[in-house]
Amino acid sequence: MQSNLNRREMLAATGGVLAAGFSANASVAAGPAQKRAAAEPFGYCFNTSTIRGQKLGIVEQINVASQAGYDAIEPWMRDIDQYVKDGSSLADLKKRIEDSGLTVESAIGFAQWIVDDDALRQQGLEQAKRDMDTLRQIGGLRIAAPPTGATKQTDLNLFEAAKRYRALLELGDQMGVIPQVEVWGFSKSLSRLGESMFVAIESGHPRACLLPDVYHIYKGGSDFAGLGLLSGSAIQVFHVNDYPAEPPRETINDAQRVYPGDGVAPLSDIFRMIHRSGFRGVLSLELFNRDYWQQDALEVAQTGLRKTKAAVLRAKLDQQFQAD
Repeated sequence: MQSNLNRREMLAATGGVLAAGFSANASVAAGPAQKRAAAEPFGYCFNTSTIRGQKLGIVEQINVASQAGYDAIEPWMRDIDQYVKDGSSLADLKKRIEDSGLTVESAIGFAQWIVDDDALRQQGLEQAKRDMDTLRQIGGLRIAAPPTGATKQTDLNLFEAAKRYRALLELGDQMGVIPQVEVWGFSKSLSRLGESMFVAIESGHPRACLLPDVYHIYKGGSDFAGLGLLSGSAIQVFHVNDYPAEPPRETINDAQRVYPGDGVAPLSDIFRMIHRSGFRGVLSLELFNRDYWQQDALEVAQTGLRKTKAAVLRAKLDQQFQAD
């Protein structure tokens, strides 16, 4: 990908992560980490895309996540917006989430914060502001910031992208919600772990952070070893899933993600790596498998949690996690 960087500039910028890592907002450590069992290295979150095909409303999604035993939920903004359009209040939704014993560690939005077009980018920031305001009212802590609108662009200037991410982070400061640069493996921009890291680092903002995804790192062609260069505070939510050996990377798509442990992803290596780096956040199960969408939503959620915890346990048995 053409990113208007020469080799010297890229090495100079990305080298900073080795020395200092990222800073993090101390408040974001609250949540599942405070109530999880001492033996659990991570919290467990449910991304509602996993049961999108069942066409449940946000209230039913909350019930499923709670009954399945998750610590947190990662809803999609469109489902929250529909809840409001149907005449319900965000205050009631916040209480429902709290009463269910869940936190909103992250949410999925698609504001066009990164695009070159000034007018579209301004509209994107306005959309991000509305989304953040909605999230704040239900106790949400973070929101995904994928490269929406630039997925077909091969000449994105990463320095400009970093400035735009900083503007989004400054908006987040005002709204009390942290936007996370999301790696999108199918995109032609920010498809690689290093590109997304660069944008976060060069933003120069103390709350810059990454939203990685097992499938997207694989799809984009990055080596998982790159995660070892990040401090734990660089990642606060990690999308977890797995992928089969076939079809190959070039043709695999979102719908072919599978439960953790049912594919060939090096999950034990990934979990040990991010734990060694200091990550103690949540693993958020994000799947789009059409077969799962035909099944009972609660059964899917329970199966996903059981298999995610089993994958973490295997990593612990293979090689004990370092003590905190």
